[in-house]
Amino acid sequence: MKLESIQVPIKNHVLADYWSPNTAIHQFFEYEYNDQAFEKRAEHLARNSRDQKELTTIIRQFMEPLGLSKKANEHLEQLEQGAMVIVGGQQAGILTGPLYSVHKAISVIALAKEQSTKLQQPVIPVFWIAGEDHDLEEINHTYTVHGELLKKRAYGERSRRKTMASATALNKESMTQLINTIIRDIGETEYTETLIKQLVDALNNSETFTDFFACLMNQLFKEEGLLLIDAANFHFRQFEHKYFAQIIQSNEEIARVVTEKEEELERAGYGKPILATYEAANLFYVEDGERYLLERKNDLFVNLAANLKFTKEELLEVANNHPERLSNNVVTRPLMQEMTLPVLAFVGGPGELAYWATLKNAFSALGLQMPIFAPRLHITIVTRHVEQLLREHQLTVTDVWEGKALQLKERFIADVQDSEAKRQIQAMQQLLTEKYEELAYYLEKQHLQLDKILEKNQENHAKQFDYLQQKIEQTVLSKHETTIRKFMTLQNELYPNDGFQERSFNPYQYFNEFGPMLITEMLKQNYSIGKHHYLLYL
Repeated sequence: MKLESIQVPIKNHVLADYWSPNTAIHQFFEYEYNDQAFEKRAEHLARNSRDQKELTTIIRQFMEPLGLSKKANEHLEQLEQGAMVIVGGQQAGILTGPLYSVHKAISVIALAKEQSTKLQQPVIPVFWIAGEDHDLEEINHTYTVHGELLKKRAYGERSRRKTMASATALNKESMTQLINTIIRDIGETEYTETLIKQLVDALNNSETFTDFFACLMNQLFKEEGLLLIDAANFHFRQFEHKYFAQIIQSNEEIARVVTEKEEELERAGYGKPILATYEAANLFYVEDGERYLLERKNDLFVNLAANLKFTKEELLEVANNHPERLSNNVVTRPLMQEMTLPVLAFVGGPGELAYWATLKNAFSALGLQMPIFAPRLHITIVTRHVEQLLREHQLTVTDVWEGKALQLKERFIADVQDSEAKRQIQAMQQLLTEKYEELAYYLEKQHLQLDKILEKNQENHAKQFDYLQQKIEQTVLSKHETTIRKFMTLQNELYPNDGFQERSFNPYQYFNEFGPMLITEMLKQNYSIGKHHYLLYL
C-alpha cells in the first residue's frame, strides 16, 4: 500500500478560500486552521470544563451492544475524566454509505491522534451518527462497478412516511437481497465469504438503518477506539433536555442572527447554503418516528401541514419532559454538539463548511464559542487493476478526472471505424437519391401525383441504410470491446457519476479485493488535514 498526496484544484469556492490566507471566508469562523488555534481552543475548553460522567455513561450504554474494545474503554475513561473530543458525523447509509463516511471517521481518528501528541493530553475521536435524519432516499442505495458498467443498487423497501433512520425498521430479507446483488456485482475473491459473514452478522443484530450502520462502523473502527453516538438515541435525548430548552428560549435570536449572517455570506460572494428565514424554528417535532419541521408564526411554533401548534411554554414543557420528541436541523445540530460534547474540532465536508459559515453568531447567542472546523480528508483508492490500466495508457488519476480517458476512448472508436464501408454506404445513398429524383421527374411529366409515396419510400430506404451503418459500427466495436472497456473501467472506478469515487462507492468492494485489514492498513498511513487529495494505491 502506497499513499501519495497530490494538489487538485478545489472547485468548492468556500473550501478553496478556507485554505487560502486573507480571504473573506475567515471572518465567518472563530478560528483559522493552525496549531495556535488548537492551543487556544484547548485553553478555552479547560476554562469551561464540565462534568462528563453522564455523557460517558450514555455513550457506553449505546456502544456496549456493539462490542467495546479495550481502546474504546480507555477512551471512555478519558472522556469521563474530562478529555476533549474531535467529532465528525454522517447519516446512517447502506454499507456505511459513501466512502466519505469512512474518510470522515479516518479524519476524526487521525486528527485526534495528532492533537493528542501536540497538546500532550488525551483527545478522543467521536462519530456522531445522524440517526434523526429522515431522507431515506438519500441513504438507501449505493453504486457498484459491474464489468465496466456503473450500477445503482438500492434497498427495495419504500415508505411514504418520513421516519427517522433510527426509527425505520429494516426488512432483513430485502437488505439480504441487496447485499447479494452487490456481492454478485463485485465478484468473488478469497475474502468474499468472510465479508458476507460480517455483513450478515451485523444485519442479524440490527433492527433499524442506524443499528446496521453503527454495527458496521464499530466493526471497522473498534480497534482504534472510535466512540459512536446516535443523535436520536433516547438516553442521549433525555440528556439534551436542558439544551433544547435553551434553543427554544433563544429561538428567535438564533433565527435572526443566522439569517443576517447568511445574507452577509451572500454579499461576500459565497451564496446562501441554508436559505435561512427569520421565522425558522430550526427544530423538528417527532411524532411516531416522523419529523415535522417547525416554524414560528404569531408567537406559536407550528407545522400547519401536520396540524401542530405549540406555545413557547408548551414546547418548553416538551423539551423538559419529552425531549425525545424534538430533533435538530442543520442550524441547531452544531449547537447541540457544542452543548453536549467538549469539542476541540469538528470534522466536516465542503457542504458542512458552507453552512457552518452562517453559525458563528448562533453559537454566541447561546453563550457558546464556535469550535475549530477541520475539513475532512479526501482520499481516492486506486486498485491494482486500475493502476495497471493507468500505466498501460500512460494516464494519471488527475487525467481521468479531467476526462482524458473518455477522450482516448472516443478517439480510439473513431480510429477503428470502417471508413471504407461508410464511404460505400454513402455512395449507395447518393446513387439511390439520384434515381429517386429521376423517377420523380418522370412521374411529374406523366402527371402522376405520387410525391408522398416516393418520399415515404425514400425514408424507408434511408432508415435501412442507417440500420446497416449502425450494425457495421456495432460489429467493429464488439471486435475492440476489451480496449473500450478499459477506458470505461478507468472512468467509472475513478470518476463515477462525474464526481470523486468517495461520493458513489461504499468501502466493501475494496474490502473484497484487499481484505478485511484494509481499514487497519489505511489507518497506518500518515495523513494531515489540508488542501491536498490523497491517492491510496492498494
